[in-house]
Amino acid sequence: MRLDSSLAQKRRPDRAALVIAAALILAAVGIGWSAYSAGGIATYSPVGPKTVPYIIAVAMFVLGVLTVVAALRGDFPERERQDVGPMVWVIGGLAVQMLTMKTVGFSIATGLLFAATARGFGRGPLWLTIPVGIVFSFIVWFIFAKGLQLSLPAGPLESLFF
Repeated sequence: MRLDSSLAQKRRPDRAALVIAAALILAAVGIGWSAYSAGGIATYSPVGPKTVPYIIAVAMFVLGVLTVVAALRGDFPERERQDVGPMVWVIGGLAVQMLTMKTVGFSIATGLLFAATARGFGRGPLWLTIPVGIVFSFIVWFIFAKGLQLSLPAGPLESLFF
């Protein structure tokens, strides 16, 4: 007897959901272990700074288990096909920002991230989005570094003005 293809597809465990569930459970165990092994926190009260990480760990563990159950049942809706190109642009822009932040400064590194993200979403040519991103990022740097006195990496552009 041959099963209907949609029925067979529905009964197959959702592998992506199982990966998400594993990540949730691993994060829950990590948070719980970190809270358990954290030293130097006063224990004079039953509710204190260690309570919230335990609550978060338990909640994430429960969500992970529920995600496993839903994945095994095939309860997740059908997902659209993923377009890898935009994801590569955004992740690549983030990698470039992290790798160049200390050398070129916040404004240029974040401007490159802005341009790569805009490209990933199909907006504007790079020759336009890179300078726009750098200007916006410089304004953000100025507000945070000078207005709020927070430390953000300064590069040649920031040194040119300040």
